[in-house]
Amino acid sequence: MLHKVRFAILTVSDKGYRREREDISANVIKEKMEKVGYQLIDYKIVPDEKDMIKDVLIGFCDEKKVDLILTTGGTGFSPRDVTPEATKEIVEKEVPGIPEIIRLKSYKITHRAMLSRGYSGIRGSTLIINLPGSPKAVGESLEIIIPALGHGIEVLRGEAYECAEKRKDA
Repeated sequence: MLHKVRFAILTVSDKGYRREREDISANVIKEKMEKVGYQLIDYKIVPDEKDMIKDVLIGFCDEKKVDLILTTGGTGFSPRDVTPEATKEIVEKEVPGIPEIIRLKSYKITHRAMLSRGYSGIRGSTLIINLPGSPKAVGESLEIIIPALGHGIEVLRGEAYECAEKRKDA
């Protein structure tokens, strides 16, 4: 990649927001993404409130101009789980392949993977991916998608052609 990928983490959790639960999933995301060379720009935790989720996502995209947002939490069946709905309301393009492959591969680990409502899309030049709330599921999901993320972000930033040209010249 030509430039370091800048990413943000948004944890959606009522208990985490009230400091009743440690945010282990965000730590898993940070560790795995920094291990592959991505730079953490911001991290926030909000309750399961659609407007708060949307506000943070928009701020990360439009003000911070991060390349990637990874959310954790709020993708289940609970009446308060609204992360996918909030994400859908602020994106401009859907990226269905990411949550599809996460569910498909995760189903081989647990049949409960089919119950995930995770979503992915693009706002401006930012890719947003909803991950599950469980630290184990977050780690497994990232292992599935990390190999393709770099290329997707290069394309989104308009750098894929430039990278291909540099590879040809080498």
